Amino acid sequence: MQFLPGHTPPYDLTYDDLFLVPNRTDVTSRFDVDLSTSDGTGTTIPIVVANMTAVAGRRMAETVARRGGLVVLPQDLPISAAAETIGWVKSRSLTADTPVVLEPDNSVSEALALIHKRAHRAVVVAEDGKPVGVVTESACADVDRFARLRTVADADFVTAAATTSPREIFELLEAAHSDLAVLVHDDGSLAGVMTRTGAVRAGIYAPAVDAAGALRVAAAVGVNGDIPAKAKALVDAGADVLVIDTAHGHQVKMLESLRAVADLKLGVPLVAGNVVSAAGTRDLAEAGADIVKVGVGPGAMCTTRMMTGVGRPQFSAVAECAAAAQELGVRIWADGGVRHPRDVALALAAGASNVMIGSWFAGTYESPGDLRVDRDGNAYKESFGMASKRAVAARTAADSGFDRARKALFEEGISSSRMRLDPERPGVEDLIDHICSGVRSACTYAGAATLAELHANAVLGVQSAAGFAEGRPLPSGW
Repeated sequence: MQFLPGHTPPYDLTYDDLFLVPNRTDVTSRFDVDLSTSDGTGTTIPIVVANMTAVAGRRMAETVARRGGLVVLPQDLPISAAAETIGWVKSRSLTADTPVVLEPDNSVSEALALIHKRAHRAVVVAEDGKPVGVVTESACADVDRFARLRTVADADFVTAAATTSPREIFELLEAAHSDLAVLVHDDGSLAGVMTRTGAVRAGIYAPAVDAAGALRVAAAVGVNGDIPAKAKALVDAGADVLVIDTAHGHQVKMLESLRAVADLKLGVPLVAGNVVSAAGTRDLAEAGADIVKVGVGPGAMCTTRMMTGVGRPQFSAVAECAAAAQELGVRIWADGGVRHPRDVALALAAGASNVMIGSWFAGTYESPGDLRVDRDGNAYKESFGMASKRAVAARTAADSGFDRARKALFEEGISSSRMRLDPERPGVEDLIDHICSGVRSACTYAGAATLAELHANAVLGVQSAAGFAEGRPLPSGW
């Protein structure tokens, strides 16, 4: 990465401050770009979903891993719940989506409550484990909410063997003028579902899988309690990556916890953070981190900078920490501050091996929250920061009443924010398409066929606020 001559400013930079300069290239197609990372996490696209309670659940973990990314389960999950989620994710298909399944005698109201949990927006009605119908939201319109699903289920649905290739399923759906195929095993039992778009995606993305061929999933721990025991339990449960996470990662407690976990030699990559300086990166690397998480204050739910004045513009933090990490043979994740695909591309150009995204993914079908609709008919989900009163209250539930009250006085995160579902991109896979399309194009402009080449070849310039505004589209015209 280098700046245009005369474009190295004496101040720190955010993603909005920068632009990539096109280079001479022999990369002729976006599909010639390899987005896989080399930080040991096994991701085939450079996207990690942040360990936020409002974002990182099992549906999110399954879906993102199937497209090559990685989800970090929140540190607030009890070990038993985390182990159950890890096992569930690893039991999922590498190609087929897991549907919402109900029985014929379930009610229409039950189907409507669950139908938005999946982006394919359908419920498979099964009897004795075998599919007998499909229910969509439109089939439930103007129907008594206490009616049974057997009365509204469409029995004339497309089926295919679980071993059918995605291309064959796409062609089958095209011929049937349908959008959803129900996949079955040889014995007729339900295996999953696949949409036409899902079939196309299966030919573009490679899932993130472990040595046994199962989907990958990461898990987080904090710096309080018996951290080595928690870390070992999570890895024993199947976690592929372990994240030791606290808001201020450059502290003695973090270094002690990290060394204790590293001494266990658990055999998985250790991620630690957050920091924003070369010194913090070096200390975490020397304590045993394979990957250092970078970012203080850029997140959409974070109020740290406004509350404390502490933090650093994210691009400069990523660039400095990445340079320090490279000298030490470790990698970094850029955590926070991402609003557009261009931001992901710039973080990778600065030297990040993966980019961590939280709030942007909160407003999707796959996030854990319930779908709600405001008075204007806009669908949304609630999100909250992990240093907010809401998150702290959940994390300190076992404390005494006095201690909980004392900790509740201090917050550095938003406790409730409405994250609207974008009608054009309501699912996390839609956003992954959006991001990866932008990053692939950025690589072709930069003359890079890999993420390593993007970092090596990137030429950056600094722009004014007017320069950034000029690059924004004007969909409503002049």
